[in-house]
Amino acid sequence: MSESKEQQKHFYLRNNDALMNSTKLSMKAKQSILLSKAENTVDAYESDWDDFVDWCTYQKVSYFPATPETIVNYINDLADYAKANTISRRISAISENYNASGHRDNPCMAPIVKQALRGIRRLKGTFQQGKTPVLLEDIEDILDCMTKLDVPELQLLRDKAILLIGFMGAFRRSEISAITVEHLQFSPQGVEIFVPSSKADQEGQGAVVAIPHIPGSPLDAVKALQQWLRASGISEGPIFRGFTKNMSLRKTAISDKMIAEIVKKYISLIGLDPTMYGAHSLRHGFATTAAAYGVEERNIMRQTRHHSVNMVRRYINEANKFVDNPISTIFEKRFK
Repeated sequence: MSESKEQQKHFYLRNNDALMNSTKLSMKAKQSILLSKAENTVDAYESDWDDFVDWCTYQKVSYFPATPETIVNYINDLADYAKANTISRRISAISENYNASGHRDNPCMAPIVKQALRGIRRLKGTFQQGKTPVLLEDIEDILDCMTKLDVPELQLLRDKAILLIGFMGAFRRSEISAITVEHLQFSPQGVEIFVPSSKADQEGQGAVVAIPHIPGSPLDAVKALQQWLRASGISEGPIFRGFTKNMSLRKTAISDKMIAEIVKKYISLIGLDPTMYGAHSLRHGFATTAAAYGVEERNIMRQTRHHSVNMVRRYINEANKFVDNPISTIFEKRFK
């Protein structure tokens, strides 16, 4: 007899064999335990378990059985974007599934997991709300404002390249500052940028992000990057660097904190509150914009290198908040 889908992925909360095989409980007692969780609760637990399985599969680590260290690494990756209560719910779902499996060791009960959760809860108060996304329309407004600024041309070229490459490549701020000339591969189609490592790349396998040309558009990130490299004369090492007081180019890479300040600076120029934005707003903005334009999940994930479908769906839901909104539907029909 072939295994069920739940058994294949070790999800035991729906068909709890360990419980049903118990010789110490009556059938009536078994049924009452199975009914203790509503069907929609089990569905939610299954969705959370699936996310954990997907993450483990990508990281090439075992999800059943899993080690406490795997659980800690997983929730710390979640902490990049998820709220504290979401992380607690995920741990609860994983723990409940291990309990239902009858497995001797529940990794979620390990002291190291509890310590990690406490640390995350303390930290989440400072970044529980994600940064507001910089949308494509915001980038267009910023580029328009740049032409009117009394700022050295070289600095404008650098900042334009940072904003466009950061947005189109859906890069994290640490990834932007780490790009070197050696990571670039130009072609008639655009540029491929090698990312040797990142937060989500635990094994350091690296990834390649492709950014195509957008001929004739001011939003062409490849052209902006080429213009910056030509003007700066950079031919090796970090591509985005700071300036000295007399506007000489430094030899070291710009800090990731400075990239956040650049985003805030230009956001304020178009009349938006800079405290709501940061370097992550570029990555967030690309995913939200792509979702709003109907780009498929898998294609968004390929560019953003997200490993969690749930995270991308969060962007899609965010982008669709005003699409098919019931209020819009009501008043469209009312005016008709």
